Amino acid sequence: MQGWRILQENLPKSIYVYAFESKIDLLKAVIVGAARTPYHHGLLFFNLSFLSTYPTSPPQVHYHSHGLRMNPNLYTNGYVCLSLINTWECNNQERRDHSISTILQVLHSLQALVLNEEPYINEPGYEKSNPKYNQVDSMTYSNNVFILSCKTMQYLIKKLPTNFETFVVSHFRSCGSLVLRACNAYREGRERVGCYKSDESSSSSSLTDVIEISSKFKEDMDLIYPKLVEAFIGIGASMEDMNELKKVSPNKRKLTEKISGRKSVKKIKKS
Repeated sequence: MQGWRILQENLPKSIYVYAFESKIDLLKAVIVGAARTPYHHGLLFFNLSFLSTYPTSPPQVHYHSHGLRMNPNLYTNGYVCLSLINTWECNNQERRDHSISTILQVLHSLQALVLNEEPYINEPGYEKSNPKYNQVDSMTYSNNVFILSCKTMQYLIKKLPTNFETFVVSHFRSCGSLVLRACNAYREGRERVGCYKSDESSSSSSLTDVIEISSKFKEDMDLIYPKLVEAFIGIGASMEDMNELKKVSPNKRKLTEKISGRKSVKKIKKS
């Protein structure tokens, strides 16, 4: 109950928690990917369960991965590697202290330390201070993370998470067009992945600023983009600039134009 009160008073707007009065040993949480990261506007879901020995024992955290590995600390089987829950070997100063550690700290750590601007450096031995660190590899990793984040968006809309149905629909209705504009900016090399700004005037548009993009990233984006368009329109997302829908490879344009030309959209009933 103390943990609930701390969450109610201190949760940031980018973290949402669903508590069960009849099942107090379980919490469901969703973290909104932060700006300036390859997770921006994405939704990442976690279950936190508590043993009878809590708070002496840390909460057990499970990540809903959809079979995708979007971070070195988050595994496809749902395992979460984090010192605050004693699933990562670290020195005593970094280990969890049950006398002061809270659920809020765990959620903050997931958001700030795990879902960060450069997830590549979370891999042991690949920190920026390590000779193994490679900036090109880091950018490639972030590019792939963004593709996986887009796939996760599609999966979440296709099968809305229990207890969060209305939230997920509302979230992607409001940011769907922005995500699509970011997809185009990244594919065309106008911005680094994670750096897209909603204010188009601040985006890099000079030919001298074009970032070299791998053919693999372009191919992956060409595959996921039309599916995202269909998913966003399917829940009634407002497309502020319909021209964005046409910025796809020729082999996908016909499908996208068909989607954008629909007269009605499928509505999701509020729970």
